[in-house]
Order: sequence, then C-alpha cells, then structure tokens
Amino acid sequence: MNALYDPRLFPLWEGIESEDFVIATYYVAGGPQADLVAKSAALAIEQSSGSWFAVPGETEEVRARSAARIIGIYSVPNYELIAQVPRDEPRTFVLRVAFPWINFYDNLPLLLSSVIGNISSMPNLKLLDLEFPPSYLAQFKGPKFGIKGVRELLGVPERPIVNNMIKPCTGIGPEDGAKLFYEAAAGGADWIKDDELIAGSPAFSPLTDRVRAYMDAARRADAEKGEKTLFTANVTDEVGRLRDNAYRAIEAGANALLVNVFAVGYSGLRMLAEDPNINVPIGAHTCFGGAQTVAPNQGISTEVAQKLIRLCGADMSLNVAPSAKFNALREKFVRVWHVGYSPMGHIKQTFTHAGGGVTPGMVPYLMDQIGNDFILGVGAGVHGHPSGPRAGATAMRQAVDAVMQGVELPEYAKDHPELATAIATWGIYGVDDYNKLYDIES
Repeated sequence: MNALYDPRLFPLWEGIESEDFVIATYYVAGGPQADLVAKSAALAIEQSSGSWFAVPGETEEVRARSAARIIGIYSVPNYELIAQVPRDEPRTFVLRVAFPWINFYDNLPLLLSSVIGNISSMPNLKLLDLEFPPSYLAQFKGPKFGIKGVRELLGVPERPIVNNMIKPCTGIGPEDGAKLFYEAAAGGADWIKDDELIAGSPAFSPLTDRVRAYMDAARRADAEKGEKTLFTANVTDEVGRLRDNAYRAIEAGANALLVNVFAVGYSGLRMLAEDPNINVPIGAHTCFGGAQTVAPNQGISTEVAQKLIRLCGADMSLNVAPSAKFNALREKFVRVWHVGYSPMGHIKQTFTHAGGGVTPGMVPYLMDQIGNDFILGVGAGVHGHPSGPRAGATAMRQAVDAVMQGVELPEYAKDHPELATAIATWGIYGVDDYNKLYDIES
C-alpha cells in the first residue's frame, strides 16, 4: 500500500476526538496531473510529526499523538472521470487538516509555525480558516471589554462610534497634536487615536508628553460637548518595551491603547490584553497585514487574521473599508466583521473599525452593509474638511444622525452646513465617483 494513502492519515471527521484538534482549511493548487491525495498527505506530514522522507524516530506512538490528519479533500471543480480533467490546467482543491493541538498548546507562534509554516513557501497555497474547539479557546481570555464594554465606557448604546486619527500621520509634536485632538473631539469624535505611524516615543513626540497633552485636550473637549472621548495611545515598539510603554501611557492618563498587531505579533497583543494591570480597551491596527493576506493564492486570509486578533484580546480592530482608498472587496469586509461579531464561546466580540479613505458620504453605504455596531474610522475626512477638524467631526456625526433618522444625506445637509461642505468636497458614495479621491488608486 502507498504509505501516503494510509487510512490512519485520513479519518472521517466523525471518527476523531474533535476537542483534541484545531482544523485548518486551505486553498491548494497543483499541476494538471497532481495526485491530490498524496499531496495532501505530504503537506500534513510536513507540518506535524514527519518530514519529506521517512525517519526512524516517527514511531507509531509519535504518529498517533502528533500526526496531522486529513479530514477533507475537495477538488474544485469536483471531477469524477479522467476524461473530465483538463490536461493543461492546474488542479485546485480545498483541503481540511486536523492538527492535534497538543503539538502547539496555547503557543500562538508555534500554532502558526504548524499550520502555515514551511508550506507557506509553496506557490498556490493559502490558509483560509482555523476552527478552534472549546477546549482550545479555554486557554485564552480574549477582549476585556468587547463591543458592549466599549459602548458602556463611551455612553453610546446604539449608533456607530466615530473615530478620528490625528493627521498628519507623524512628524508633529504633542502641543500641535493636542490642538488637532481638541478640535476633533469637541466636534463630536468619540474616540481619537494615534496614527499607526506615530508610536512609542519618537524624539519629536515622547509618549508620556503626548498622552498628557492629548488627555488634557480630551478633558476640555468632554466638558464642552458633555460626552466622553477615548484616546488610544499607540504603544507599538520593540517587544521588550511594549509592556513598559503601556504602563507609562496609562499612568500618564491614557484611557485606551493601540498596537500595530502585525508588527508586534499576535503574542504581543495577547501579552497586553491578558495583563491584569492593563484595564483599558485595546485597539489593533492591521497595517502590514496585507503582506500576509492580500495575495489571492498565498498566505493567510483576513478571516484567519481577524480570528487570531480577537482571540488575543483586541477590543477594536481595523477592517479595511470596502470600495474606499484600498478598494477592499465588500464580501471580505463583511466576513471580517462577522468574525469579530459572531459568537465565539466565552470570547467577547471585537468592534470592527472601518477605515481607509472614509468620509461622511460613505456613512449610508457602510451602515447599509453592517448596521450600527461598528466604528467609523476617519482621518483626512475630518482633518481635511475645508472648515477644519471640528467641522469635519461634526459632519461625520451629522451623517450618522441622518442615517439613524432615515433621512437622505442631501436632505439632511440642507440644515447642516458642515455636512453640506463635506458632501460638496468629497461627494456621496454610490452617487459620485469615489475612486477619483484617492491618488493611491490611480
């Protein structure tokens, strides 16, 4: 018998102890004459107890404990006859592999090394999903606040949260940044964050100085508008400085934190989220994530990334807005929102943060897709408003109010000059050509 056809490598899903396995689903492509069964077995062996050539140490005991099992191979199209298979086209298939999680326990770097390690160097292989049993999820705490907790902190029970990131992205000091912060917060922004490009303590904006200046601006704006403002200080840094940055930011008054999750790694996020001394919401910025997710036939899916971000404790996570600056697919945006929003055992929800070229004219479109339970992330759409950031934030709130009240934006704008100016500047998505706004798309 061909060793790569051994039935012990190919149990039915119903024939394994599901609590002992994490299930990985892949898109895979091979040559026109590829043996999909043998290829699948070789992939599973490579990423678990074996290697490309049989080794004496892989005993029956080792294999029983640690070998991955193939529980599904689905050719797409699902050919049945030799005559149906094209001779000059690649074979594509969906592969489902059950990994014994005893191999990597709650060690996320080892999990990734197992499910998308060496095989990530192969062409035409993408990790589409990871499914975790309750026994595996039990090792993780997830977000401390989640959607419900963040809403309670802000006192905003129903409408979308309006977020602003300070622009310019980097290069400004605490005093200048605080002026912009105050105007955006006073205009109605619920949550203001450091941009992903200013983090830790650059020489021109030391962390504690920045936090103190911004939180002073928040207190003044809150007194004026009668609402609470969150500030997420970006503590992204070398991993050895990450926890200290978080502690110093909170001591200086920060009421939320931000990390560039793909830059510091999932475990860096988890370290902060599970720290009992850190009791503020944590946002995850997903810059650099495209290097892992955007290739259609390679890397990992954004759904996998979002699931790991939620597992590691992000209360809020950037989800690239559809049809905006980076032209993300609507279906991907919605699916990533699902992954953060839908039930996941005891793990709380992660607020999806729609960002990347958002303006007031996109609010009806976005709310039509996913309702009210998300965050509108707006940078230049606030700070680029012709009347300034206060008017920009006010225009965003007006757009939200219009949709919540069931009023079309042009009609609502007749009595709301900030919104009218925003529409005149950027237009309304679905009515005007939004692609012309973004030089990066040209």
